[in-house]
Amino acid sequence: MSSLSDFSATSIDGKPIDLSSYDGKVVLVVNTASQCGFTPQYQGLQELYDTYGEQGFEVLGFPCDQFGNQEPGAEDEIAAFCERKFNVTFPMFSKIEVNGDNAHPLYQWLKDQQSGLLGREGIKWNFTKFLIGRDGSVIDRFAPTTKPSKISKDIEKALA
Repeated sequence: MSSLSDFSATSIDGKPIDLSSYDGKVVLVVNTASQCGFTPQYQGLQELYDTYGEQGFEVLGFPCDQFGNQEPGAEDEIAAFCERKFNVTFPMFSKIEVNGDNAHPLYQWLKDQQSGLLGREGIKWNFTKFLIGRDGSVIDRFAPTTKPSKISKDIEKALA
């Protein structure tokens, strides 16, 4: 598989989504958690979505409970939390694993395309971000500590 459009995922409300529906868009894929020190980044992610959405930008949130049990809730609880606390309107997906034998195929591909710090392939923590271009290929990977606002210039360049 060589682009985002080669994958599918399940939406947070249980519907299968073919990620080819994002063809031609710039996409930021993020593994999320509701009880993490980085959880306030939901606000920044929503601001990016609000700012660039009409220009063909999407944020795709993938809840993950692999780091410190920081996403213990069920999908309906996660969705309600995101909407209530951060007014999230960007697409959220069902809880997945991002590392190990049961890692979602999308994340296996993302890690293969952009290894992390010092070549580290695995996802280090919640809110690791992958920027994907209009052609479906990975442009860059951003650490959990990278605030969404710091990605604006990269998004603008990809949208141009």
